[in-house]
Amino acid sequence: MILSRHLDSFPFDLVARGSIATIGSFDGLHLGHQQLLEKILNASRENGLPSVVMSFEPTPKEFFLADKPPARLMRFREKYEALESAGIDIFFCPRFNDAMKNIAADAFIRRILIHAMNIQHLIVGDDFRFARDREGDFDILRQAGGNIGFQVQQMSSVVEGGKRVSSSAIREMLWKGDLELATILLGKQYRMSGKVIEGERIGRELGYPTANVNLKRKQSAVMGIFAVRVAGKNWGPLDAVASVGTRPTFGPNKPILEVHIFEFDKDIYGEYIHVDFISRLRNEEKFDDVESLVEQMHQDSALAKKVLAVQSGLLDRCAD
Repeated sequence: MILSRHLDSFPFDLVARGSIATIGSFDGLHLGHQQLLEKILNASRENGLPSVVMSFEPTPKEFFLADKPPARLMRFREKYEALESAGIDIFFCPRFNDAMKNIAADAFIRRILIHAMNIQHLIVGDDFRFARDREGDFDILRQAGGNIGFQVQQMSSVVEGGKRVSSSAIREMLWKGDLELATILLGKQYRMSGKVIEGERIGRELGYPTANVNLKRKQSAVMGIFAVRVAGKNWGPLDAVASVGTRPTFGPNKPILEVHIFEFDKDIYGEYIHVDFISRLRNEEKFDDVESLVEQMHQDSALAKKVLAVQSGLLDRCAD
């Protein structure tokens, strides 16, 4: 998959005959996104044209809500990896800035969709808006397509578990700790990925060594203690217990993901790992002393092992 971060570096030669494209934030790559990408890829194969996903970094919501942006479900790298795994040919992800904020709908269509991406077929969600003051919508796209000569298709929202599938709904479920419904809407376990960094080794001193991962998010979609499964490049998935929070017992700290992998002593500093969230166990809390914290860690580990054993058994029965 080719990544283009600027209009002047877009691979124009690859879309000389046209492209099949979609536009959106694609945060989390949930069930709705997955169905949209499937349509893009099918049309790409049928027409022999490259598939293009256009998104923005930062997202428009992060740009407009800079002081308190919505929690990001995926870091940029995670989104890139997911799109590449899906089979997308070109990921076009320009920076969202003042110039992009102020671009008119007709200019967006002509300069970006036509002159750069050379779209022949554009598929968007039923809530898609674009350009200055969100003035662009499906009707404007359809009219432009009729005038210029490209097809526009609108995909209806996907509903699962009685909920409209959306990144906002998933954020709500994750914050409430409803990982079961979040998993249904995502079509997969919620995952955080990142490189294991050197920590203060507090966990090791307490008998619970942890793999620490920077969140690299202004806001986290989850906070608390969780039963998780962890995998690296050539190992896992392994059962673990994780904390996402600020470690209040040891004073004010920057939020971090800490993972204690059961019966695991491999040196994984610098490795890129994936943490799949299975169940939320409790809120993060401050303890009066280290002994109380360690006792709670014993309880958390025991509960996480039990939850993961039950979940693994359910998966085995489903497979049978």
